[in-house]
Amino acid sequence: QVQLVESGGGLVQPGGSLRLSCAASGNRFWINTMGWYRQAPGKERELVARISSGGSTNYADSVKGRFTISRDNAKSTMYLQMNSLKPEDTAVYYCYVNPVNPAWNDYWGQGTQVTVSS
Repeated sequence: QVQLVESGGGLVQPGGSLRLSCAASGNRFWINTMGWYRQAPGKERELVARISSGGSTNYADSVKGRFTISRDNAKSTMYLQMNSLKPEDTAVYYCYVNPVNPAWNDYWGQGTQVTVSS
């Protein structure tokens, strides 16, 4: 059974930083792309950032220059470093994994709350 375990959310003041982690069970060989989505109250879920198995990255325009996605393939773990946080970054953040095997569905974490408020 595949599991994704997220950690690192919390309450932070505007301008502060947080680092989210997402650890996937098993070895790295089944993992293709990894990424983060977020969903704020009353809004649709949106892609924040993603990273390929080769390290190529994509970011939402709203977080470019402030967020950095990375992964440690040896640990099957992905990170999202979030700097210069704004109140509009407040949301539940979900990690996902796209498997190498196209017959498998994407896997999702349970979500972690990020609240940016003074």
